[in-house]
Amino acid sequence: MTAWLTVLDAGPMTTVQDLGRRGFAHLGVPRSGALDAESAGYANRLVGNPVDAAVLETTLGGVAVRVDGQVSVAVTGAPAGVTVEGRPRPFAETFTVRRGETVTVGPALSGLRSYLAFSGGVDAPPVLGSRSTDTLSGLGPPQLTAGMNLPLGEPVGSPHGVDVPVVLGHPDSVRVRIVPGPRLDWFAEDVLGLLSSSTYTVSADSNRVGVRLEGAPLTRRESRELPSEGLVLGAVQVPASGQPLVFLNDHPTTGGYPVVGVVTAEDLGMCAQLRPGSRLRFVPA
Repeated sequence: MTAWLTVLDAGPMTTVQDLGRRGFAHLGVPRSGALDAESAGYANRLVGNPVDAAVLETTLGGVAVRVDGQVSVAVTGAPAGVTVEGRPRPFAETFTVRRGETVTVGPALSGLRSYLAFSGGVDAPPVLGSRSTDTLSGLGPPQLTAGMNLPLGEPVGSPHGVDVPVVLGHPDSVRVRIVPGPRLDWFAEDVLGLLSSSTYTVSADSNRVGVRLEGAPLTRRESRELPSEGLVLGAVQVPASGQPLVFLNDHPTTGGYPVVGVVTAEDLGMCAQLRPGSRLRFVPA
């Protein structure tokens, strides 16, 4: 019999995410998927799932769900208090939840996004090959709300112990690597030097679409308009304000502002865990 989750407290923003729907950018469909894919994959490995199984991605405030069935559970990503029926359970380790018990993940202690994996994975209906919630286009399962029911799939593997070193905290100041973008010539000379010598603060307007930054504005030497062109994950776009924006998984597939650089794929997980007020420095890749 398939197990179910009933959402008791959805927190400020909890979504279903797997590794995203790739190969549809030419149709205007973003990739979506877990913003901190490494943490999501780790949670899946702990409970015996394939790394691309769907998990719950919380945002800062946690989540509470009641489980209708016995399952293995693991929570990774942003460290948070984890309880089952009020009893503490370990973070970044596998534990068992029995039928009718409630799993609660508290607010993130550092970082921003935690990942909650269940043996069998969240079995929401796939859209274009993915169960990910896309907050920009509206594809995939809706954002979680109290009272929502979510089915779980049949387990395909056995739970594992800790298999990689666990990151127990996320710093509020990071350095991310950047490669030159396609419109570097649209900006004042040595714009990458200005980027790498400046510290930017994460804006409260950040979301799954992108990390908005506040700091030294980047001056354009081109005043003409740029026709819309393709955007990639990690693109650092610069709107008219001069304040850079790092695009994350729910980014639009095209845009009309110049891209000064692209954050390396390996560093995007750090961007996904930055809270408003955190500090970011760009360094040449």
